Amino acid sequence: MCGLNGVWDITLLKLNVHKLKFLKSLKTRIFLILFIVGLIPCISMRYAILQNYEQRAVDVRTSDVTTQLRILANHLITYHYLQDTSSEVINAEINQLSSLYDGRVMIINNDLRIVKDTYGISENKTIISEEVIRCIKGESESKYDKGNRYIEMTIPITETINVGEGPDAENKEQVRGVMLVSASTDSIMITMDILSRKALIVEVIVIIAIFIVSVLAAKVLIRPFEKITEALNEAQEGYTDTPISVTDCLETEHIGDAFNRVLGRMKMLDDSRQEFVSNVSHELKTPITSMKVLADSLISQKDVPIEVYQEFMEDITKEVEREDKIITDLLSLVKMDRTAADLSITEVDMNVLVELIMRRLRPIAQKRDVELVYESIRPVMAAVDEVKMTMIFSNLVENAIKYNKEHGWVKVTLDADHQFFTVIVADSGLGIPKESLDHIYERFYRVDKSRSREIGGTGLGLAITRSAIIMHRGSIRVESIEGEGTTFTVRIPLTYIAV
Repeated sequence: MCGLNGVWDITLLKLNVHKLKFLKSLKTRIFLILFIVGLIPCISMRYAILQNYEQRAVDVRTSDVTTQLRILANHLITYHYLQDTSSEVINAEINQLSSLYDGRVMIINNDLRIVKDTYGISENKTIISEEVIRCIKGESESKYDKGNRYIEMTIPITETINVGEGPDAENKEQVRGVMLVSASTDSIMITMDILSRKALIVEVIVIIAIFIVSVLAAKVLIRPFEKITEALNEAQEGYTDTPISVTDCLETEHIGDAFNRVLGRMKMLDDSRQEFVSNVSHELKTPITSMKVLADSLISQKDVPIEVYQEFMEDITKEVEREDKIITDLLSLVKMDRTAADLSITEVDMNVLVELIMRRLRPIAQKRDVELVYESIRPVMAAVDEVKMTMIFSNLVENAIKYNKEHGWVKVTLDADHQFFTVIVADSGLGIPKESLDHIYERFYRVDKSRSREIGGTGLGLAITRSAIIMHRGSIRVESIEGEGTTFTVRIPLTYIAV
């Protein structure tokens, strides 16, 4: 408790040391996210545009060449070029087509013999090709070879013939040969290279713009966190203890709310610490002051009668016992503030334990003429710390006896279900005022200070009891009517589970 201020200062100091790293890291991450989010579409768009252009250019080139070849195929039939290749008109058209598309044109007849080759190296040779054979069957096709930069096409050379006679006569297309053409795509690749260089320039400009925008956006987005950091600095330096409020965005508002809750909790703990220290100082000083007054009285008097001397010494002894009880309870409370690892968990017969506690406290009850009643609903075995359980129920039953009326009663009931056991301590005592019910577990809190000191109370018993119950993952509830009595209900798991 006494080190809360130091812990708070160390916490803020660590926060101050790490917050700059955190903000830099956060700003870097925001920048990278924005930059990558902007960069990926930019690169993808460039790639998609170039690919789309290439495919579109190849399709247009293929369509143009196909149109020209179909016109040429009609001329080949008209001039009977497959039978006689001497036509200068057709040869000029073929050479012009080959030059126009920077490619190669081969005319093949039904016998798979090459009757014309613009390269002049395969004429009168036989060609056996899957594409040519399929084309003779009427299937034309085109293929784009990107690596070698050409488009290869096969176009059938067809002739329309009349089949049948009279009314049943019909026209039919008959394949007479095949044109095998390779058209260069060098011009497309050159255009692609030019577009790629220009696109790269645009891409670099866009990347620079994205970089600048990302830096500016990261600064804007990090600004609310910088405001929170400034508020934390002010809180650390002690310039302000007011809650921080940064409503620039939902996230920083949540962070501010969380910090305000922590700050409020720390303030409450600090106030509790100061009150605790004040109460401890007062409680420890009071018996010492009383002893000093008694001792000074004896010293100042001469020839003190033995009866007076003995009376004063008895009073001093009572104050010493009171001081010892306060110190003992304080040490118990300090132990309760430690981790639950200090618990010594064993399997305890709660019926036997409660009976033993009742037997020990019965002389005190008889002295005050208070009837003790114990009711056990069923046998109860629980995994608990026996010493702390004894302290819990001893405190509750002893308080019920001490703060009771003459000829009153105290009833203790033990019960259990499949998960918890319950001990109810009810009395016919003075009761607790409604406004005090929320404070009875506070350290050094007394409902009636004069009566508490009269019966030797330190104001720590219920605080110790509640701490021991919480260490067992249990709960305690109180119901009281002033002047009629009080009922404490303790509920503790049968099996202790360490967290």
